[in-house]
Amino acid sequence: MTKAASKPTACLALSDGTLFYGQGFGATGQKVAELCFNTAMTGYQEIMTDPSYAGQIVTFTFPHIGNTGVNPEDDETADPVAEGLVVKWDPTEPSNWRSAERLADWLARRGRVGIGGIDTRRLTRAIRQQGAPHVALAHDPDGNFDIEALVAAARGFPGLVGLDLSKEVTCAQSYRWDEMRWAWPDGFPKLKNPVHKVVAIDYGAKRNILRCLASVGCDVTVLPATATTDDVLALNPDGLFLSNGPGDPAATGEYAVPMIQGVLEKSDIPIFGICLGHQMLALALGATTVKMNHGHHGANHPVKDIETGKVEITSMNHGFTVDSQTLPTGVVETHVSLFDGSNCGIRMTERPVFSVQYHPEASPGPTDSMYLFDRFAAAMAARAKAPA
Repeated sequence: MTKAASKPTACLALSDGTLFYGQGFGATGQKVAELCFNTAMTGYQEIMTDPSYAGQIVTFTFPHIGNTGVNPEDDETADPVAEGLVVKWDPTEPSNWRSAERLADWLARRGRVGIGGIDTRRLTRAIRQQGAPHVALAHDPDGNFDIEALVAAARGFPGLVGLDLSKEVTCAQSYRWDEMRWAWPDGFPKLKNPVHKVVAIDYGAKRNILRCLASVGCDVTVLPATATTDDVLALNPDGLFLSNGPGDPAATGEYAVPMIQGVLEKSDIPIFGICLGHQMLALALGATTVKMNHGHHGANHPVKDIETGKVEITSMNHGFTVDSQTLPTGVVETHVSLFDGSNCGIRMTERPVFSVQYHPEASPGPTDSMYLFDRFAAAMAARAKAPA
């Protein structure tokens, strides 16, 4: 006799009325967001706590999610930022020496909803073909769902276009950062002899990006996303870093672009941007950004360095892209995606100002692009040695 299937305790409703039923875990309740998919095979905790995922629910294409548990060291920010997650298989009991907690318990404690038992292949194909949908994800242990209300909630989600989310995930006040990259056996060492003073603008910064800056000798002062030109220059920095972050770059650019333009006008310090920071720099230089069909989210994206011919395997997380056709004179495209040819990097030809769309800190992901932090440090060192 075949055992009867257990009653679904979670439902994912797409705005077009498509429904996916599965088993809920984590917090109970309902979340409404844009749905994306991530192809990374590791790092689900870093992904869930990446502020760039604000306003989104993540479908993991890799089925083994939760099998290494979670631990405090792998958080990229204080709390999960992604609204929820969708997986093929229910999380198993963790099996890893670093595990401190089960994924389901961690999600429940942090107010995030999960759904397992989903045909993630079908769901991923739908996202690729139709674009990132608006969805409502509900978890009810009793399996009671108001389907009409769920679909209506998904259709009522305003979407990310025109939405400034950096103000929601940025720091409330400035702070110093001196923690370096994790190293065996002691964890995160402290920077003892800083070489460069860097101001980092927090549009939704990941901790491991700040650690990478510290690891190349940067004494980092983090400022909120709304920092002004005067706020930055008052600290007399050797360089300016523009962090990753969520939302529509054009919306965040309303206050970020004037700050960057002011720094470019009043100072010759090197500038380095990542992800949303890359888009902020491009906007400040006169380019435009556009919403992508389903974005790039994963740790296996090939990017070509146009200037060297080298191909890097990179970690990505973005739903908007810089339109390379709008780059002004004096700004060149340096990197392109080998998946779709979209822009992945720019630099000014006459100044040490550059940025990339992908995540060179690689948390999670490959470390092919770590050289970019060294390039930023070298630019600051060269400026320090230049005659006054």
